[in-house]
Amino acid sequence: MRRQGLLLAWIATTALVSGCGPGASACPAIAQATAVSVTITAGYAPQVGTLHLQACQDGYCKEGDLELRPGTTSVDQGCNPEDACSATASPDGTRVGTLMLDALTESAMTVTASGAGPDGSALPVRTLQFQPRAVYPFGEQCGKFLTASVTLDGTGLRESS
Repeated sequence: MRRQGLLLAWIATTALVSGCGPGASACPAIAQATAVSVTITAGYAPQVGTLHLQACQDGYCKEGDLELRPGTTSVDQGCNPEDACSATASPDGTRVGTLMLDALTESAMTVTASGAGPDGSALPVRTLQFQPRAVYPFGEQCGKFLTASVTLDGTGLRESS
């Protein structure tokens, strides 16, 4: 009987210890969107009526007209005495759009933006070659996410920081 009690205590202790400590962490069960996102700067946004994007990677291209939405920035709302903090989204004059892809890898990608101004006049065609970045938003133990984000302004396309 004493051996069974010691065995039970050892099993319980092992189970408790293995669930604690630096090795254990919960990773969120969310999927990554495979997409290229575009932010049009506030200074250039009034000159863009429509935007068409083409993204090519690993010998495959996808293109489409983007639905442009108003961009926002986070505004800190402070913290209350119970340590609950909050923020709100505030329009910042930018416009954002997303081109969904079938796949996204760490290989070089070429993005070409074209479109028209609000009056229908053609915008300059802009092209950028860059490499999507690997980020670890939930820690390295939860795996990497690949991001492909560009910014469009009057001088052209550049990789978003």
